[in-house]
Amino acid sequence: MPEQNARSVMDLSALGDAQLVLLARQNDGGAFRAILKRHNRRLYRLARAILGNDSEAEDAVQEAYVRAFVGLDQFRGDASLATWLSRIVLNEALGRLRRRRPTVELEAVEKAPPPQGQVIPFPLASPQLDPERTMAQREIQRLLEQAIDDLPEAFRTVLVARVIEEMSVKETADLFGLRAETVKTRLHRARSLLKKALEKHVDTALTDAFPFDGHRCDRMTAVVLERLGLPA
Repeated sequence: MPEQNARSVMDLSALGDAQLVLLARQNDGGAFRAILKRHNRRLYRLARAILGNDSEAEDAVQEAYVRAFVGLDQFRGDASLATWLSRIVLNEALGRLRRRRPTVELEAVEKAPPPQGQVIPFPLASPQLDPERTMAQREIQRLLEQAIDDLPEAFRTVLVARVIEEMSVKETADLFGLRAETVKTRLHRARSLLKKALEKHVDTALTDAFPFDGHRCDRMTAVVLERLGLPA
């Protein structure tokens, strides 16, 4: 039985969105799970880019999923499932933002100073790295995430969509209801602000680059001593 379940999950993950939607409409729990796993990261990052808070972004995505799954018959396939879900998440996140800041206009958001916020979590590239390199990578990652999180909302959302989620200009424009040129302008501005923010920390980061102490230092020392026939 466990083997059948595993095989079923694997088969479902290989299906396209349209097929998963058909199964989900039949109340297939595995199809819902496959849709969630396929789209969770993008939807969370989009909500997180707007709301600037981890737990609130999770709540927004969960609420959006419930709304989407309850109204799954409304999905006609005119847009991709990813785009359809993204729009529902954006509406939920923006609604929460308006309730929090009812008088904020987009122009004011673009001109406002960067807010202090939490970081967007990204996984480390490899768990096999040496402890010192891992520590250095985490620090660089933290600086980058903080710089992204400090961008004005209008620029941060476009950056997350275009660069982190690798959406096309057209997809991003359609998603946010913007002109393609506006997407390009905001992305350029976001990158410029990001570069300036990171330049403030680059000297410190470079000082800690290519670390060679701790575990790696001990390992090399032991190898050399061993080759010389000396006790480690």
